[in-house]
Amino acid sequence: MLKTIAIIIVVALAAILGLAATRPDNFRVQRSVSIKAPPEKIFALIENFHSWASWSPYEKLDPGMQKTFSGAASGKGAVYAWDSSGKAGAGRMEISDAVTPSKVVIKLDFSKPLEGHNTAEFTIDTQGDSSNVTWAMYGPSPYVAKVMGLFFNMDTMIGKDFETGLASLKSAAEK
Repeated sequence: MLKTIAIIIVVALAAILGLAATRPDNFRVQRSVSIKAPPEKIFALIENFHSWASWSPYEKLDPGMQKTFSGAASGKGAVYAWDSSGKAGAGRMEISDAVTPSKVVIKLDFSKPLEGHNTAEFTIDTQGDSSNVTWAMYGPSPYVAKVMGLFFNMDTMIGKDFETGLASLKSAAEK
């Protein structure tokens, strides 16, 4: 009986690990929103990390989070590092490209709870009196993330944060 249970567990683990190996090597999560504001106003809220407190859902995860700003005041070269003992974890963001008023690309490095190196990208497209804003995050999907992806839908988890953040960005920009 014990031998049968052990065989079933080994086969199940092998199936999970094998299935994880077939998952994509990269991931991408993105959400969009239409904002009735000029692109310059929206761009200013994104390219200045000091402004993120007014709209980013991650700022609200841990009010006691330690934040450090360095590099340029805003735009390319601006750096924001954080360290939290709560849900926010720890990491660093640096704006690697900023094209006024249409695009901000951020190098995003997490150090805890899990190490990760991704890219966040905001694009702003003008459509009449509105601006369509897309927030995307993409990067490599290491094997451990592939295994986790079998049990947790990363697009849904991260996507909800993006939806919340874009709704707050919309509110801040339309004031």
